[in-house]
Amino acid sequence: MKSALNGRVVVITGASSGIGEAMARLYSELGAKVALGARNETKLAELVQAIRSEGGEAIYITTDVTKESDCQRLVERAAEEFGGVDIMICNAGISMRALFDDVEMSVLHRVMDVNFWGTAYCAKYALPYLQASKGSLVGISSVAGLHGLPGRTGYSASKFAMTGLLETIRIENLKKGVHVMIACPGFTASNVRYSALTADGSPQGETPRNEATMMTAKEVALRVAKGIAKRQRLCLMEKEGRLTHFVKRWAPSLLDRLFYWAMSHEPNSPLR
Repeated sequence: MKSALNGRVVVITGASSGIGEAMARLYSELGAKVALGARNETKLAELVQAIRSEGGEAIYITTDVTKESDCQRLVERAAEEFGGVDIMICNAGISMRALFDDVEMSVLHRVMDVNFWGTAYCAKYALPYLQASKGSLVGISSVAGLHGLPGRTGYSASKFAMTGLLETIRIENLKKGVHVMIACPGFTASNVRYSALTADGSPQGETPRNEATMMTAKEVALRVAKGIAKRQRLCLMEKEGRLTHFVKRWAPSLLDRLFYWAMSHEPNSPLR
């Protein structure tokens, strides 16, 4: 795994916290040169300083992934600083929690702008460099991108869209040596649920789930690194994800009921 990252140039979006921050720290420890993008410049600067203090190589570029020009600048700055791009990790994401009956359309637009368009913009500008390096394009998706997750319509839709985009890019680059991986963590202990949008677009502010029982962001980062090293197509990280992938193929209606049951038992679930 270390040899797959040592000396490689890794661009990470959503890098100021959660899974993105964990990847930045771990991959720099494994010898990667990391270019970090997120909106929070203060946190990015602190993270880069911490990585450099440990002997790592890191830069940051303040990036709003809903803006195409920001994504282009992130990729091109990384290439200018480090001489190319070997791994593009599209990690920036936002969630939502509301029934489709109740949610305002602006919420779905916002989620799609971050999760889908943020991936599309970064993939577009990273692809020529990845073709040159025969590198890896990675999308941090979700089990919600494998099967519709009730109460998360916009989130599931954006992750399904990401999957379609990345799978098509993979096929188009079959003869160009580009590795494309879709990584699907389950519920992860990070701040994504605190900022999840409610029906009217306001932040949820608290998580309905027990963070202590979830996979850590560092564990997700480690599994993504292993997937890159093995050049996997699909990286499923825990038994729930593997079970979802299996049951969807053979008993999709059962999976509908299981998902409904699970999400209806969340505290303050929007499912009635």
